[in-house]
Amino acid sequence: MAHKSIKQLEKELPKLPGVYFFKNKDGEILYIGKAKNLHSRVSSYFKDYTSDWKIKLLLDDYDDVDYIITSTEMESLLLEAQLIQKYKPKLNVLLKEGQPFLYILFTDEEIPIVELVRNKKAKGIYFGPLLQKSSARKVYTFLMKTFGLNLCNVKTEHGCLNYHIGNCAGNCRPDFDLQNYLFRIQLAQDALKNNQQEFIHKVTEQMRLYSMHFEFEKAHRLHSYLQDVHLIFSTINMHFNEQKFATDIFIASAVTPYHKNETTIHTDLQKFINAPTPIRTIDCFDISHFQSADLVGSCVRFTDGKPDKPMFRRFKIKTLTIQNDYAALQEIVQRRYKTKSDYPDLIVIDGGKGQLNAVQQVLPDVRIVSLAKREEMLYGTHISDGIRLDIHTTVGRLLIALRDYAHHFAVSYHRLRRKTLLHETKKNKA
Repeated sequence: MAHKSIKQLEKELPKLPGVYFFKNKDGEILYIGKAKNLHSRVSSYFKDYTSDWKIKLLLDDYDDVDYIITSTEMESLLLEAQLIQKYKPKLNVLLKEGQPFLYILFTDEEIPIVELVRNKKAKGIYFGPLLQKSSARKVYTFLMKTFGLNLCNVKTEHGCLNYHIGNCAGNCRPDFDLQNYLFRIQLAQDALKNNQQEFIHKVTEQMRLYSMHFEFEKAHRLHSYLQDVHLIFSTINMHFNEQKFATDIFIASAVTPYHKNETTIHTDLQKFINAPTPIRTIDCFDISHFQSADLVGSCVRFTDGKPDKPMFRRFKIKTLTIQNDYAALQEIVQRRYKTKSDYPDLIVIDGGKGQLNAVQQVLPDVRIVSLAKREEMLYGTHISDGIRLDIHTTVGRLLIALRDYAHHFAVSYHRLRRKTLLHETKKNKA
């Protein structure tokens, strides 16, 4: 089998923390791991080829390695656990079975209960995941004690013993202040969201209301939260959010956007866009930027409906410093094709008629279409009025998946550049 060589991988892999995927020729994930330094960790497998039968099995079967960059090593540990749970690679053993995560749950009830749970079964608001049990329990205990959220099942006129020693919120008493309890629930959630400004605003405003109604004892209790605000937010420091990696997971785990038994895709496309020959190779271009600056571009190629990764290209826009999608597309299209033999059967542009016209000026002899995101409208030389794609058809699925793949690939490259520059800046300052 023709693997991607270690030299190729070493050129591609950054010296940053993250999660890596060993995949076979069909795009199936064989193994998922985490690393403080992706470049060093993946390279180490090839040094241990003959010393460990599991590594030999992995390297004999792998075809490519994908990766996702994280901000910290701890974040890579959390993401690794999440992805192993989701994809269950056959060569992963640790973390594959069971639920390694802990979540802090605020139940969806008239009097919400705060619990530390392993599974998202009950209705409510979840915070996490937290992978380290000791840290999770410390955060949970801190919340319960700081905001007085412990409840009990006792009903007594004067309150239970735990209430009098400060370990019960007072729901055991007939005069239980539910509104005050719900307010403290909100403060605890703001702390978990790391929403310090909203936390301070709510406490200050509630103190003002208590003082207006001469409830000075309640106001005084809230004042302690303002005094300890730095302690509260430094103790509860959870930044992991699985949704922030959605784009990178899409790229790293994607296999193919259509069913494998649909072997007529090239002729279906030919008929759909009225092309003279079957469409076997398709290139899709996209532009990515941050606040209209730091422009990058991408080109992904699909051959017979499947990602052809050796033909993928990434571009740092050289001629522009501010956003101009038309000019940026013209630049990367010109840089992508050196000779006519490089041309695909079809070029797809992420955009509308304006982007289509810009690229047609550069490549007037190539069949080009553009695909607008919101309406999923396809435009081209012979379809100037546009055709709305149907995702339930083979052609619609393929073209939309191709457009989305190119977009994610461009965004992923943009994030890689920003994180690499940030890492180098920190290193130079140190």
